[in-house]
Amino acid sequence: MSDVVTFGEAMIRLAPPSNRRLEQTGTLEMTVGGAELNVASGVSRLGLTSSWVSALPANALGRRVRNRAREFGVDTSHVVWDDGGRVGLFFVEYGASPRASTVLYDRAASSFCELRGVTFDWPSILAGARAYHTTGITAALGERTAEQVATSLAAARGAGLLTSYDLNYRRKLWSPEKARTIQEPLMDLVDVLITTEEDAEVVFGVSGTNHGEVARSLADRFGFKVVTITI
Repeated sequence: MSDVVTFGEAMIRLAPPSNRRLEQTGTLEMTVGGAELNVASGVSRLGLTSSWVSALPANALGRRVRNRAREFGVDTSHVVWDDGGRVGLFFVEYGASPRASTVLYDRAASSFCELRGVTFDWPSILAGARAYHTTGITAALGERTAEQVATSLAAARGAGLLTSYDLNYRRKLWSPEKARTIQEPLMDLVDVLITTEEDAEVVFGVSGTNHGEVARSLADRFGFKVVTITI
């Protein structure tokens, strides 16, 4: 039983050192990254308890991700292990002005994207929790993950939890039209929305003269208790 439960994929992040380009480097620094795991880790560091729900391959890289979560005090007992899968990867080139940072994903057919034969017992996972958090990235990864996002949000709302959703739109994962079609029905199940002005306009067509106006428009349209605009 945890205060906060999150659901999503964590990947291995590979980056050249010293702001080098991928085609220049002879080495890569390896860390673990994932939006929902980041939230669970942050919650744990703030002194609350957190659980991260996901799927990982039963190999050394999967265990590396699990161990990193444990280092931050995150409960991983609801992680499902996949005997035949792979861990998602992403490569980051850190920017050096005027060149911006860039990301190259290699996450197709990962254990989390596929969720082969996975059944999450959401009422049991969420029992005793105070809040539930997931993101638009998870909904974007495929039909199975989108279905679990909808199912988990409905279960969390039914159990009386505070529900939190980071829109986190990624053009490399889906189109604005598909993002709107999949996510708009989910917003009825969300109490706290986290987004940017740009993503709110791209996905929901909501815009304004400043971030406060955008936040108010989103709250009026979907009935959110809280809207957080990141800048």
